[in-house]
Amino acid sequence: MRTGRPKQPLILTGDERGRLESLAHRARSQPLLARRARVVLTCAEGLANKAVAKRLRCSLGMVGKWRSGFLQARLEGLYDEPRPGAPRKVSDDQVEKVVIQTLESTPRGQTHWSTRGLAKASGLSRMTISRIWHAFGLQPHRADTFKLSPDPQLIEKVRDIVGLYMNPPDHALVFCVDEKSQIQALDRTQPLLPLRPGQVERGTHDYKRQGTSSLFAALELKTNRVIGQLHRRHRSQEFRQFLDRIEAEVPAEFEIHLIVDNYGAHKTATIRRWFAKRPRFHIHFTPTYGSWINLVERWFAELTNKRIRRGVFRSVKELETAIRKYIDVHNEDPTPLVWTRTADQILDSIARYDQRTAAVQPS
Repeated sequence: MRTGRPKQPLILTGDERGRLESLAHRARSQPLLARRARVVLTCAEGLANKAVAKRLRCSLGMVGKWRSGFLQARLEGLYDEPRPGAPRKVSDDQVEKVVIQTLESTPRGQTHWSTRGLAKASGLSRMTISRIWHAFGLQPHRADTFKLSPDPQLIEKVRDIVGLYMNPPDHALVFCVDEKSQIQALDRTQPLLPLRPGQVERGTHDYKRQGTSSLFAALELKTNRVIGQLHRRHRSQEFRQFLDRIEAEVPAEFEIHLIVDNYGAHKTATIRRWFAKRPRFHIHFTPTYGSWINLVERWFAELTNKRIRRGVFRSVKELETAIRKYIDVHNEDPTPLVWTRTADQILDSIARYDQRTAAVQPS
């Protein structure tokens, strides 16, 4: 039986470990170098290359390359070798100044730098700024959103719901339940120009509002089939009617687990009494600001992209007819959604966001 060639042990001095740990935290200014430092630090724990690659989510070849590079040249082996070509005209000090200016300042009266604006401020060319940004993974023109949950039961709720996704109970059905409220029936002010060779579909930017409807949906985890019900309002009365629909469609021998958010209509006295009389129903609440963990939200996005956003509806009735038809077609050949991230991975990601948020809070 082949066990592979034994790896040369990677042992760090105190100075090397301190330097590597410093480099490993430069994820913003030197992301590539930080990743290499983390590879070496993990290898120094005595792990095999395969275990290091799995922990850091990188390729086996990358681990082998930087382990070997460090063993041959120590810290110098982590830096890129000079490439052939004309000598670089921009000094390291200028590059550092551009990176720091991008990260730690904004142009007067604006929220972020552009390549032309920073080129003018620094005296470098626009393409030089662009190359520096690309090398360091800087994208000032882009912004993303996030929201940390203040729910004191965040950890318990994440583990509960992810546990249902990855290991659903026997003799039970799991439903992801939510409302897509206030769906607008929008009619364009002029007819659409249809898709043609060399021309995309075009519609007017303005529209006429013809009313709204709300969709109550329950996505069954195992099959991805959807139970839907449309109402003009989304109060507890309508939610109770939807629960009656779920109860009628699920055979009596199955337990029912419902994943719902913290919307007030889900917790009224009427709804609590309804659940108290039906012990086969089990409720699992998502964390506050945690609708991303409810799989039906992914289905709502598909509904919006494939049927609602580009649709033309002259009345609420037309809108509701289109939604019902979409649900019917979807249920003819549903493809189950597969949840892949473990609860630990999700909580680690939330912890990293929390640390980064705390790091930038003013003292």
